[in-house]
Amino acid sequence: MTQPVNIMCIKWGTLFGPEYVNRLYSGVRRNMSRPVRFICMTEVSEGLHPDIEVIDLPVEPFLEPMNAALAVANRQGAMRKVSLFKPGLVPDLKGPVLGFDLDVVITGSLDDIHDLAPGTIAMRHDWTEARKGRPTGHGSVFRFDPEAHAFLYNDLAANPYAEVEKARGSEQRYTSHKAMDNGVFTYIPGDWVVSFKYDCNPFPMNYLRGPELPEAAKVVCFHGRPKMPQAVEGYTDSFIRRSKPCAWLKDHWIDRARADLGEDWA
Repeated sequence: MTQPVNIMCIKWGTLFGPEYVNRLYSGVRRNMSRPVRFICMTEVSEGLHPDIEVIDLPVEPFLEPMNAALAVANRQGAMRKVSLFKPGLVPDLKGPVLGFDLDVVITGSLDDIHDLAPGTIAMRHDWTEARKGRPTGHGSVFRFDPEAHAFLYNDLAANPYAEVEKARGSEQRYTSHKAMDNGVFTYIPGDWVVSFKYDCNPFPMNYLRGPELPEAAKVVCFHGRPKMPQAVEGYTDSFIRRSKPCAWLKDHWIDRARADLGEDWA
């Protein structure tokens, strides 16, 4: 029997509804050649598809000093994802985990991302940091192994204020730099994980045409604005940040998920 691929996401608060998790689940399972074990860490499981495995969002023992450091950095809650890195979090979990933020859309095969440079922590180069020539990964898509990379959780748990302060409140800076310090970091190719605002709908072309999906794109990230519902309908926020309605996004994020899971779940 083929070993399932482990997929994880985290949902806390009210910013994203259950449909974001369900559509992510559908996109992942439609774009993996192997069976998928999809795990969502959340404090509210209502509305999630029954095939999604739910684990409780924990109250970490280091929450108080972590939040104190985050408050100084004005990044409240920004390190919550580190809870996914805890060794033994899912007792019977074996092998690497491919993790996603909820503001992404799957548009192509994920096999190559999952299998990239085994034994390393894999993230895409952050767009802003790359332009400035600085080495930091972007946290929208991340591949790690909880047992092999236990330091991701343990180092923060041992010294939360100092680690958050060093990372300036950024989970993706903490994760990628910690992996680099341990010699186990790999960049996911930039044409596999793309930005909607930078790669699909860049200024000033967004005035002349609708958003375009790059041919090699496997994941489209909606960091910042617009988010997916806004981009589907069309969006205007500023001189630079605007987009025409996006038919391919509606197809990948809504229509295919509904055809896969049914209207009630997507």
